[in-house]
Amino acid sequence: MTAPPPLSEPDPSALICPGDRVGHCAGCQRKTHRYGSGGSLLCQWCMESVKAGWGSTVRFVSTRQ
Repeated sequence: MTAPPPLSEPDPSALICPGDRVGHCAGCQRKTHRYGSGGSLLCQWCMESVKAGWGSTVRFVSTRQ
């Protein structure tokens, strides 16, 4: 795993999604694609550390009812 860029740099997913779907990562507060289809609570670097601790099958499950 390479070292993540500075927090001032957005997650690559934030660069390709509409601006209204960008939010802050729940782990490091980096800008990431957080809302809407394909969004995630974590940026790719925070998700890598979660996967390292929990295994590659970890994923976010929606809490919507």
